[in-house]
Amino acid sequence: MRSITLSALLATFLWSAPIGGVAVLVKNTPITIYEVQQEMKQSGTDAKQSADTLIRKKLEQLEAQERKITVTASEVQDELGRMAAQNNLSTEQFTNAMLTVRGLNEKDLKTRIEDNLKGQKLYQAIAFSKMAQPSVEEENEYYQLHLDDFSHPDSYDVTLYLSNSQEALASKISNPMQNVENIQTKDENIPASSIDPQLAQILNKIQSGNFGPILPNGKNGFMSFYMRDKQNLITESLDKSRAQIDNAILGEKRNQVLNDYFTRLRLSAEIKTLRLPE
Repeated sequence: MRSITLSALLATFLWSAPIGGVAVLVKNTPITIYEVQQEMKQSGTDAKQSADTLIRKKLEQLEAQERKITVTASEVQDELGRMAAQNNLSTEQFTNAMLTVRGLNEKDLKTRIEDNLKGQKLYQAIAFSKMAQPSVEEENEYYQLHLDDFSHPDSYDVTLYLSNSQEALASKISNPMQNVENIQTKDENIPASSIDPQLAQILNKIQSGNFGPILPNGKNGFMSFYMRDKQNLITESLDKSRAQIDNAILGEKRNQVLNDYFTRLRLSAEIKTLRLPE
């Protein structure tokens, strides 16, 4: 009788689950097919990879709940202000920049900040000892291995492609010689000193003669930069970049600790894959 009752309850639970039904159960907590599909769309990964990403996130959420780790709205706002100040922007300017460059509205941005803060608190709860500051040798090695991250041109010669249709813009980028409707272009020279670091980071990664990623333009449309040339390459010194280097090294170490912990946790956790989208 008991097994029949449990089976009936499970069947009822699965039938009444959120949009799209249940794809995976993590400690009896559902990840829906809809969530997997959204992750596939946003990350460009297949169903299995997307499910793996969501399983990790779910394990983190459950671990934070078990350890009673919370992040307040005030902490999120303080971190948002700190990030804006680090980029020499007001909070409003930084929020607008993240919408334009990353397509994150204020709500999504704060959700990501909250997740990052929870991750930091999880690390503090999980780690056995305080992480030591990077040594001079580690700083030097990181600087040499990531020299491109500390180099930027004095200005960027770009052609800005704009469209209300993401599909039309993607078609134009795949074949620049074809005539595609609803595409506007504008040649610009952008001084590095006039843009926020988030946009500079994206422009730095675009090789001359190539298009950058398709980005929301903050006006319900899309844009992509074609890099014609980069003028007068400047490399920041190690001393000037030291704070950025230390943050990056500590971030990598923290992520490694968390990755190891949740890899072990996943091996012992009850995880059931029911069905994944095609």
